[in-house]
Amino acid sequence: MEHQSEVSAREASPSFQKVDNSIIAPETGRWKSYRFLLIARLKEMYREPEVIFWVFIFPILLALGLGIAFRNKPADVSRVVVVAGPEASQAMDLLHQPGVMATVHADVLPAAEALNQFRLGKYDLVVTPRGHSADGTTGGFEYLYDPARPESVLARSITDDALQVAAGRKDRIPTSARISSEPGARYIDFLIPGLLGMNLMNSGMWGIGFALVDLRQRKLLKRFVASPMRRSDFLLALASSRLILMLIELGLLLGFGALVFHMRVVGSWTSIIVISGLGALSFGGIGLLTASRAQKIETVSGLINLVMMPMWILSGVFFSYERFPALLHPLIKALPLTALNDALRAAILEGAPLTHQTGRLLVMSLWGVVSYLLAVRWFRWT
Repeated sequence: MEHQSEVSAREASPSFQKVDNSIIAPETGRWKSYRFLLIARLKEMYREPEVIFWVFIFPILLALGLGIAFRNKPADVSRVVVVAGPEASQAMDLLHQPGVMATVHADVLPAAEALNQFRLGKYDLVVTPRGHSADGTTGGFEYLYDPARPESVLARSITDDALQVAAGRKDRIPTSARISSEPGARYIDFLIPGLLGMNLMNSGMWGIGFALVDLRQRKLLKRFVASPMRRSDFLLALASSRLILMLIELGLLLGFGALVFHMRVVGSWTSIIVISGLGALSFGGIGLLTASRAQKIETVSGLINLVMMPMWILSGVFFSYERFPALLHPLIKALPLTALNDALRAAILEGAPLTHQTGRLLVMSLWGVVSYLLAVRWFRWT
């Protein structure tokens, strides 16, 4: 009886833990709970197949698709329709000159059908011959194009130049042109750092925000409240778990760009890892803040999309934010994804050191630290 009482007292004592029906002394140290929480979080992500797809496979498929779509290829042939009429044959003769056919494909259609096909996007330009003037000279051509369609504007320029040259115009100044297709100056080189930044944002926001609300909805967070664990350790374990996934994401996406599209990584890997790690922690903090009080999956999904959608559009993932009015540029540069994308592109494509990117690093740090502190203060466990 005495022995049984002693064993029961030891099991009830907070200085011992019972694991697999055996009594062991607990691990001591400040970071014990943090380490266990981090390992548990990584195991949770490993057991979710959708995490593997969205974090690792989706960005590679996106880079492959966009890289193929915007690959180096011969110049597109402008699709031109000539309105049928007495002078249509003259226009077709000019457009069928040997030097013109390589850049312009022309068909003849009645006026109504030509306009309808142009409206549906089948043709880029409508050419209407004007006939002859009173003095017997040709009346020229009228172009119908859509200024909102880049291919239509290009077709107008190419077709007009081709018709003028075919009609006998001489270029007084000789010119030449070269095509730039070197690694570092292509669209895919601009795209991959943006995809990396976008993926770090997505995995940080969804991987942490969604997981937290799921735990809260299943009443699992209440169990953490009863355990001898600091709230800051729990939240820090969630945020820092993104660093391990970040290293895998970084290696996969940049390795894919280098192997498939011969992308050059000019900067040091140390700088790229530091920037990516800071970005992952920053968005991990924002994800914590977004999910700090949400009670339902639907609520946190709406909040995460509300935070991410403006950055998807404004922060230069697929195209430069320089396209937006200059008045918006200071606001856009203050967004964490803009700072992350700019820093990644400067490090990967230009080889910029960290000392030249203090402003961008400060923006990401401020977003991460402020979000994390607010999340710790406002976090609800029930």
